[in-house]
Amino acid sequence: MTHHKAKPREIIQDSITIILGVIIAGIALKCFLVPNHFFDGGITGISLLIHEIFGFSLGGAIMLLNLPLIIISWFTVGRTFAIRTIISILLLGICLFYLPDYKLTEDKLLIAVFGGAFLGIGTGLVMRGGAALDGTEVLVLYTLKRSSFTITEIILGINILIFTIAAFHSGINASLYSMLTYLAATRCIDYVVEGIQAFTGVTIISGKSEEIKYELVNRLGRGITIYKGERGFLPGQFEISADCDIIFTVITRLELRKLKNLVYEIDPKAFVFANTIKEAAGGVIKRRRHSH
Repeated sequence: MTHHKAKPREIIQDSITIILGVIIAGIALKCFLVPNHFFDGGITGISLLIHEIFGFSLGGAIMLLNLPLIIISWFTVGRTFAIRTIISILLLGICLFYLPDYKLTEDKLLIAVFGGAFLGIGTGLVMRGGAALDGTEVLVLYTLKRSSFTITEIILGINILIFTIAAFHSGINASLYSMLTYLAATRCIDYVVEGIQAFTGVTIISGKSEEIKYELVNRLGRGITIYKGERGFLPGQFEISADCDIIFTVITRLELRKLKNLVYEIDPKAFVFANTIKEAAGGVIKRRRHSH
């Protein structure tokens, strides 16, 4: 992680983002999930189970279960993240204490989709503010160093356990709807953290690379990077190959279709593949973003 001294403006922006995220997550829990006995994945899901089965305070459960993970994050992620996470979880606890249980709807599908969406948006906003409402990721990073399991396998294992207990306690229907809640929350977290304008790295291999380069820079307005490579080596024609320029550029998700159309207009046989980029800064991207 890069360390720089946060400016007062950045601190205010992050604080507002975290507070807004906490309120939205609190509404999701108290107006959708808790009064309708729905669950979620991760530490929040375990807290909801404890609240449902033992009647323990939801805010208290979330704070207690996250506490050891906050301590771990102090040493593994950083002091600033740990402090912000403590504040966020305390704010969520206060929010849950004062917000009444109020059923906004009794339609199970609406509860699962919108309860999960609001929870995901709230959690995502807190993450954008540099903190966390659920320490599952910290637990995963800690476990990852001490086991041969992947991140996906660890998160999946935790959630299978939660939803299995939920199925035994509240029935298979409640468990399945809770899985839908979790999926909705996860997708919304991705959109909030990465943004709808999530960046995509695109690699283009074509015999008409000169024309494609010109169009990408002058028509699409994107910077490009060129790798020197060889194309060919096809089955049955292994001996045939030719030098070529491999083009790499970074665009937004919304521009991907436009780029593909532009490339295939020039060369219908071009090989194009894309990868999602979690974070991008600098270059043409930075200039274009600040110009809007």
